[in-house]
Amino acid sequence: MGEIIFVLLFITTFVKINLLFWQFRFSPMDDKIKYWVELSDYDIDTAKAMLRSKRYLYVGFMCHQTIEKILKAYYAATTGLIPPHTHNLAFLSEKSGIVELMTEEQKSFLDKIEPMNIQARYPEYKERLLKELSEIKCKKMLAQTNLFQQWIKQQLSTR
Repeated sequence: MGEIIFVLLFITTFVKINLLFWQFRFSPMDDKIKYWVELSDYDIDTAKAMLRSKRYLYVGFMCHQTIEKILKAYYAATTGLIPPHTHNLAFLSEKSGIVELMTEEQKSFLDKIEPMNIQARYPEYKERLLKELSEIKCKKMLAQTNLFQQWIKQQLSTR
């Protein structure tokens, strides 16, 4: 009987110690970072679906959303704060500090997809944007978005 009680106490203590460890290891901020990363992953999957269905306007929009959300994950990771309510990629990259790690090519890519958020939403821009976006351009944009997103995830994993 004493051995059973000892084993039960040991298991209970082991479980409590593990719960405390995991609570310490994964703070609520980690949940917020995970939230933004998962949204970014969902958005890139949506961009791929839009490409397959030839909805090119929304490929650009979802590429912007993918990068916006992964930048918000990085912002949360580096500042410990909830990301600001903005769609401005340059602002997010600056405030998070990641701009200092970016290549000129990555900065140029951000400049290129920045207007996709606004132009996809307003009628006066939609027609012009629809004429500019082709399957080839969207495939390239999606590939660049994927690379940039993966690079930011890599930066997150080294923090």
